[in-house]
Amino acid sequence: FLAKPASTQSNVGVNLNTDIAFGTEIFDQNGDFASSVFTAPVTGKYQLSANIFMQDVQDFYSYLELIIQTSNRSYINQISPLAMFDADGVITVTYSILADMDASDTAKVTVNIPNEGSNQLDIHTYSHFSGYLAC
Repeated sequence: FLAKPASTQSNVGVNLNTDIAFGTEIFDQNGDFASSVFTAPVTGKYQLSANIFMQDVQDFYSYLELIIQTSNRSYINQISPLAMFDADGVITVTYSILADMDASDTAKVTVNIPNEGSNQLDIHTYSHFSGYLAC
């Protein structure tokens, strides 16, 4: 499957795990992706990847977390915005994981901003979430 946001997800909240909304399917070979969630059709190892384009990232955020969350566990990629973002507060974070999933397990992408401050970060439509059965 390959999906992307249908529109920009604006003002993502701080101190929350926020599900990223992937409202447009580019392709879905087996019909296993719906409502921003992938459901494994069979038990196996799945290659899951997220490429998240963020705007209005605040330079005072100590860190962000991009999370690929499956039924079995969460895979967390911690990002320091000051080390990555440009002068306009824009960063792109790419994250891939080979995840063990049982039939009917689910996977989704979330972002967590464990900081103080206002809700300003936006998830742009250039983002995407993809996956396939590897073995």
